Amino acid sequence: MELVKLKPAVKDYIWGGNYFQKFNKGLELARVSECWELSVRDNDSSIIVSGKDEGKRLVDVISREDIGPVMDRFPYFPLLIKLIDAKENLSVQVHPSDDYALKYENSFGKSEMWHIISADEGSGLYVGLNKDYKKEDIEKALKEGTILECLNFFKVKPGDTFIINPGTIHAIGKGVRLIEIQQNSNLTYRLYDYNRVDANGNPRELHIKKALEVIDYRQYKPSNEKSEYLANNQYFTVKEASFDGDFKIFANENSFVSFTFLDGDGMVNDIPFKQYDTFFLPHKKECLIKGKGRVVISQVR
Repeated sequence: MELVKLKPAVKDYIWGGNYFQKFNKGLELARVSECWELSVRDNDSSIIVSGKDEGKRLVDVISREDIGPVMDRFPYFPLLIKLIDAKENLSVQVHPSDDYALKYENSFGKSEMWHIISADEGSGLYVGLNKDYKKEDIEKALKEGTILECLNFFKVKPGDTFIINPGTIHAIGKGVRLIEIQQNSNLTYRLYDYNRVDANGNPRELHIKKALEVIDYRQYKPSNEKSEYLANNQYFTVKEASFDGDFKIFANENSFVSFTFLDGDGMVNDIPFKQYDTFFLPHKKECLIKGKGRVVISQVR
């Protein structure tokens, strides 16, 4: 496989808006909550929109050679990249670690990171507990509907980044648009959802018992460490780069690279790009970007 441009699988969850429809994503839907920009999942695969495989699902075309030796560490494709538009608050939730998930869910856990694209005035994120709590304290707060009072609320601006480790309670607040890079897992335990109901009038499912088993009950303290990376953990590295002119991207001996343009326009090799376009570069390949803009570059460790 050569470099390919991707079209996302799109989701219309009840909290989503219309921001990404301005960029021709999910025009067939009433709202677009999430764009799964890089997805290799049977029912939610990205679609290739360039080259000889145009129109095919990425999941049907990609090979172990395209992914690289990182596949030796994982039973399935290891990365999922999303664009998220929160018109309303997302549920308060937590993800388990690999150890817990493999023991009880036959799945890997979920580490993720958020990088803010845009945000309405005063909007923000709930991330982590605002002091040390006991399990009984959080259980009581959930019963009384006061869980938000136990969480940090961070007002955000474009360029802010948050690392969401397993066990960290979190929720994206209304008015925030972001790119999320995560382990390829949909394993989420929902603690609180503002008493919302689904399209059929039913309360959305909560997973209190499991959530209470995996929460990190210590006070959350954001890292102020300066680094060339937006994220750098055992699963993935993420960088942001600005360019004006020629800019090369390399996929090393170990892993493929995926990159999403936050703004700008130009060409990647002979393929045009615009804001919020995402590409997949197979391992040991390289490409040349010509243009001006900013790009988020993700790679598996």
